[in-house]
Amino acid sequence: MRELLYKDAIREAMDEELARDERVFLIGEDVGIFGGSFKCSVGLRDKYGDMRCKDAPISEAGIVGTGVGAAIVGMRPIVEIMYADFLLVCLDQICNQAAKINYMSGGQIHVPLVIRTPMGGGRALAAQHSQCLHAWVANCPGLKIALPSTAREAKGLLKSAIRDDNPVLIFEHKAMYNMKFDDLPAPEADELIPLG
Repeated sequence: MRELLYKDAIREAMDEELARDERVFLIGEDVGIFGGSFKCSVGLRDKYGDMRCKDAPISEAGIVGTGVGAAIVGMRPIVEIMYADFLLVCLDQICNQAAKINYMSGGQIHVPLVIRTPMGGGRALAAQHSQCLHAWVANCPGLKIALPSTAREAKGLLKSAIRDDNPVLIFEHKAMYNMKFDDLPAPEADELIPLG
């Protein structure tokens, strides 16, 4: 086992999946040049380029809609929504599009989409940046929800989510990003933690 910060386990998972599968790409506000609001994607734009680590304009509905469309045509997008609170402006894309397309198409169309988002308080980020909204989307049929509580879970669940053919929302608590965990296996282990 080895030590790693929670946010570094997330970055490591995305890095490994970007290297493993050229269909994987990351899109969100400030994920490229800035490395993400909580620094989970630092260095990925330099390594994989702007087309696979894409900064998006401030339009959560547009970002998720782009991810849904890309997933439908065979890509495996990782969408980062800067704060879980902003899921409220893209619930239509999540609950009425991503979650239902597989069923509405009789299983012919899959939406292999991952949405990562930080949640929770404790960082003095005000009421509209500190909510825990995972229960809202957990009641939407067709979505898988993950709330990793260690670095090992963050990495293993994210890798499984990226490889899954269904939409998965991963909620990461903001207070955990800079926490160090000693539960990670070596990178070459390629450990997946099954969803569910």
